[in-house]
Amino acid sequence: MTTPTPVFPANRHALYEAHGYSAAIRSGDLLFVSGQVGSRADGSPEPDYREQVRLAFANLEAVLAAAGCGFADIVDVTSFHTDPEKQAGIFLEIKSEVFPEPPYPNWTAVGVNWLAGFDFEIKVIARIPATA
Repeated sequence: MTTPTPVFPANRHALYEAHGYSAAIRSGDLLFVSGQVGSRADGSPEPDYREQVRLAFANLEAVLAAAGCGFADIVDVTSFHTDPEKQAGIFLEIKSEVFPEPPYPNWTAVGVNWLAGFDFEIKVIARIPATA
């Protein structure tokens, strides 16, 4: 049986400890990444939506890198949006920068009414490369 192993990006351990969860869990060759938001170093939300989404992807990238993964290793995505209709244009623009060409991961977008002061959150499942 595979023992799940927590994964944390550099310089973010206190944030996860304060809220009682791991940034990601490695189980076999899969990485289950907790929801990443556009939080600044102190944990507060980035107020500009465009920059908040970019920062959420940067935070996601740091978690993936800590496990030896990158965006190309993502197989499943769920994103959460506080105002999907208003935010879609900006979100889709940034999404296309992060995933510029096929094959794209499968994706589920969910509209929500609360994200603890944030407007966007993204969680993923990635396959860890054999070389990681």
